[in-house]
Amino acid sequence: MRRKQIGLFRALATATAVFASTAAFAETLSDTLAAAYRNSGILDQQRAVLRAADEDVAQAVALLRPAISYSAQYQYAQGRNNIGAVTSGTDATLAIQADMLLFDFGRSALGVEIQKETVLATRAALVDAENTVLLNAVRSYLAVRRASAFVGLRENNVRLLTEQLRATRDRFEVGEVTRTDVSLSEARLAAARSGLAAERGGLARAREQFRAAVGRYPGTLAPPPAPPRVPDTEAQAKSLAQKSSPVLDQVQHQVTAAELAVESATRAIRPSLSGTARVTTDDDGNDSASVGVSLSGPIYQGGSISSQIRQAKAQRDRVRAQLYSTGLQIDQEVGNAYANLAVAIASIDASNRQVRAASLALEGVREELSLGARTTLEVLDQENELLDAQTNLVAAEIDRYSAAYDILDATGLLTADYLGLNVPRYDPSAYYNAVKSAPVRDVSPQGQKLDRILKSIGRE
Repeated sequence: MRRKQIGLFRALATATAVFASTAAFAETLSDTLAAAYRNSGILDQQRAVLRAADEDVAQAVALLRPAISYSAQYQYAQGRNNIGAVTSGTDATLAIQADMLLFDFGRSALGVEIQKETVLATRAALVDAENTVLLNAVRSYLAVRRASAFVGLRENNVRLLTEQLRATRDRFEVGEVTRTDVSLSEARLAAARSGLAAERGGLARAREQFRAAVGRYPGTLAPPPAPPRVPDTEAQAKSLAQKSSPVLDQVQHQVTAAELAVESATRAIRPSLSGTARVTTDDDGNDSASVGVSLSGPIYQGGSISSQIRQAKAQRDRVRAQLYSTGLQIDQEVGNAYANLAVAIASIDASNRQVRAASLALEGVREELSLGARTTLEVLDQENELLDAQTNLVAAEIDRYSAAYDILDATGLLTADYLGLNVPRYDPSAYYNAVKSAPVRDVSPQGQKLDRILKSIGRE
């Protein structure tokens, strides 16, 4: 019986090897990240938002070009003349008109620049969404690994306590222990089974989290690779984040757009010069043509222009303040991630020591129990302490990985390019380059290129 207990104890100890080798077909962390990138509805949504922002540039550019329209009119009239005879006639006209803005003190050009800055901000938002999607995938992967390890520890604990209860009952039959010792073993086994049920529930929740983040349930998960390389110091990471964070980049472009909007609002009080050309023909063969220019501008608008200027300045000030607070928030996220990393590394070292000490203590208590110097309760307590130490070690290992990826997310480096994922990349500039000159589809070469791009992303 003693050898059997030692064998079970060793099996329990091996459950702490959370990152041990698994089968060759196991899903790696890179596989999970690639699947999350390909299946993400969030990325598809943000890419569509970006394409819509690209079209705003095209529409702003179109305002600087001539607008050509036509109008056709047909009339049939019937009446009586002064002698009572019925008269009737038709009148048909066809007109083509071209209108073009000639000069507006740069307001329309500023509108194009504002939309370009909005596109750049939206591109940064897409990068931030990519960081978020991949971070959620990492967390879900680690959550499943953590929950699986906890279930394994609990299952081994239940098996061990089951064998221990059987041994205690055998010893009770020969009078070596009391009924109290049997009851203690039974109670501890019941508690272990309850803990196992709770951990299995946690694993089920982790699997659902994985499905939400990746788009499917997990299979057998391989141990994660070595933690990703991060800047050596917190100060280096904060400096890097201020340069590469997509969140900060987004707000910076929003600040530029808001400043341009203030300039555009101040020019609203200035006049606009437009040109018009019109050609008309009727059913009698009469043709006419006209050209002209018009100058228009506000005289009094009830204070609305002044209000719009003040509003634009307020929005600019809001975004400037947001830029400052965003920089502080990014520094805080980096600092928190490094603090969590330091805690996890220290916890791993302490937990390893705790596991070794608890293992030796358990062996000693068991030996002393066989000599009558220890009680069954003391053995059960020591087994529970070892289980807690093993659980802490698993949690610390997972926390170390999570903190490293949190640092990448805070610095804006948690992207498919940086991680080298084997996935087709989405080029945010391809659609913009196809539409920025406001092409007409099926007519211009740019429009035909746009058709090919739409087909490649499955939007046609």
